[in-house]
Amino acid sequence: MYCDPRFSRVREVFERQFAEGQELGAAFAVYEDGELVVDLWDGVADRRTGRPWERDTPAFAYSCTKGVAAAVLLHLAEQGLVDVTAPVADVWPEFAANGKESVTVEHLLSHQAGLPVVEEPVPVEEFEDQPAIAARLARQAPVWEPGTAHGYHALTYGFLVGEVVRRVSGKSVGELVAAEIAGPLGLELWVGAPGSVIARTARLKAADRPTRTGAKPTTDPRAVAPASDGPAVTPADGGRAVTPAVGEEAADGGPAADPLARMARAALDPGSLMNRALGNPGMHLLEGGANNPVILRAGWPAAGVVTTARGLAGFYRSVVSGEILRPETLQEALRPRVDGPDRVLFLPSSFGLGFMRPSMMFPMPSPAAFGHSGMGGSLGMGDPERRLGIGYVMNKMSNGVSGGLRAPNLVRAVYDSL
Repeated sequence: MYCDPRFSRVREVFERQFAEGQELGAAFAVYEDGELVVDLWDGVADRRTGRPWERDTPAFAYSCTKGVAAAVLLHLAEQGLVDVTAPVADVWPEFAANGKESVTVEHLLSHQAGLPVVEEPVPVEEFEDQPAIAARLARQAPVWEPGTAHGYHALTYGFLVGEVVRRVSGKSVGELVAAEIAGPLGLELWVGAPGSVIARTARLKAADRPTRTGAKPTTDPRAVAPASDGPAVTPADGGRAVTPAVGEEAADGGPAADPLARMARAALDPGSLMNRALGNPGMHLLEGGANNPVILRAGWPAAGVVTTARGLAGFYRSVVSGEILRPETLQEALRPRVDGPDRVLFLPSSFGLGFMRPSMMFPMPSPAAFGHSGMGGSLGMGDPERRLGIGYVMNKMSNGVSGGLRAPNLVRAVYDSL
């Protein structure tokens, strides 16, 4: 492990979270101005076998994938292969069905398309057939008028963005990541992991269920979803998830005063928008859930990245430095397209073109920060003003109350050290 003395408080926070039992295995990495200044790892990669977490242990980081997929599409836009302001149907004609002819690529990237749910159940046999899942979405009508509201497209973001990428390049997001980003830059990052990587990937452990004697309740919104975009009890070990983060309108048809209360009510409703959005395709249908090799190799562009903390931090280091996107492209991508109450998550969220911006759902110490969190606690982020690239991965999934502050605490320690 390595930690520049200037960042000693980061190591203190990392070690304290292990000492307090918040972690099973985890890694945290920071690049400052292109230099690796923090590279920490500890714990157990697989609690069943006792396999230790090594320097090169990768982990499945759920929606941290969305920032990587956005960079792939934006790079294609730089090449003139796609116009993000143009209708999706220009490159994917079938998508125009059911009133979606005016939906733009920008709407897909900023969660405004009104397609947060795959309405038709996706069979397990189709999990590795992304074009087939995309075709299901192309047939659907939007839940809301596209462009009039935003709501987190937890899984559908990837199938939509991924199909645009495939239509204009002939390749998948994962293939382009390997050929044009991770390969040339030497990053330990895969959107669709090969067998040799799957064999050493950390095994996720489902979140501990809160009990009456467990963690005290909190009203801090960061403890609900700071670096997580999904269930309180995750399907990492094959169990069905119950989400605390979503639902529909209040029972009386009007917005509830307290979004946290609406989230709590939605957690009990299997038909709530977020429960439906997160549950199809259903990872829980596979033995081991997200640990199953089918998921690890499928390369879903919304939830499919397998990476080390160093690989994720290195990705954002390279985005910030201009190695992946031109500075003007990044600047335009970070301009918030939506900012306010989320139709799926309830809490205020903010998005540029595929990247999260600071909000209640993405609490950052700096307004310049951008990136994406992943269900259970993982986080990838960059800061062009501070020239930072940060990555955090772990295998003990957060239940949103007892473990939800791990990544924000580490990020705060980084900024406090600057």
